[in-house]
Amino acid sequence: MSTTQHTVRPPLAVAPGLGTEWRARQRLARVSIDPPPGPFGRLLTWVARRMYGQPLDNANAMARNRRVLLATFAYERRVARFNQLDPGLRALATMAAAAEIGCAWCIDFGYHLAHDDGIDLAKLAAIPTWRDAENLTELEKQVVEFAVAATRTPSEVTDQLVARLRTALGEAALIELAMIVAIENQRSRFNSALGLVSQGFSASCQLPSTE
Repeated sequence: MSTTQHTVRPPLAVAPGLGTEWRARQRLARVSIDPPPGPFGRLLTWVARRMYGQPLDNANAMARNRRVLLATFAYERRVARFNQLDPGLRALATMAAAAEIGCAWCIDFGYHLAHDDGIDLAKLAAIPTWRDAENLTELEKQVVEFAVAATRTPSEVTDQLVARLRTALGEAALIELAMIVAIENQRSRFNSALGLVSQGFSASCQLPSTE
């Protein structure tokens, strides 16, 4: 899930710093998620706390290779400016790709960002059973179907599905949809490959019941 967000918020009550929860995540991580030492590490921690309420494990991991961190940050800033695809459809596509890969960090962070953006969280919660979900429109189901199909290896996207989405969205939004799914694949595969797990971001949301 993207680490770019413009909303400034107070620290989350569930994230007191590098405490018990952080130590548990570090045991699962395959790389260090310590904030890097020195002024850069202090700046990175300050920015993360200012923007998200707590340090980001994936940013701390990337900071072991500063070129990777800075390039990713700059890229995500540009991705955040995409504006052809409806934000709700974008959130559905992003979450569906993260769920298909099984990235707990991205799913957790995705709920948090969607909550901040005013996205209907009940729609995101319907992704595991999207085919039968009564609260998803036909277009929303097609977007989820596309995200899931594009995430599978090899891709299972069909000409018919793309044609339906091109008609419904227009070509510019279709291109953005395909790129958003590809970008989320990159994020989720990075985080899951390095053993990064949920940080409790979604605890700040009133998540919909899945019962």
